[in-house]
Amino acid sequence: MDYGILGWIVIGLIAGALAKFIMPGRDPGGIIVTIILGIVGAIVGGFIASALGLGAGGNIWNLVLATLGAIVLLWIYRMVTSRRTTV
Repeated sequence: MDYGILGWIVIGLIAGALAKFIMPGRDPGGIIVTIILGIVGAIVGGFIASALGLGAGGNIWNLVLATLGAIVLLWIYRMVTSRRTTV
């Protein structure tokens, strides 16, 4: 299914919530930052998947890609913010 930017934002909202569920813990920004990271991860993932020709995998595949992107971004965010507070 070919999503526009609005579709990837909706998928990103869900992916961000799933990423927070999969990676629980205290984040400086809480669930709001995680959902924003999910949106960014979904948009970037959507562009990458479309560029690689993987955008036609269906709703579940797109949600999995967006969730993985959100998890990676959440992990990077935690690493950056933990280093900033300890330095």
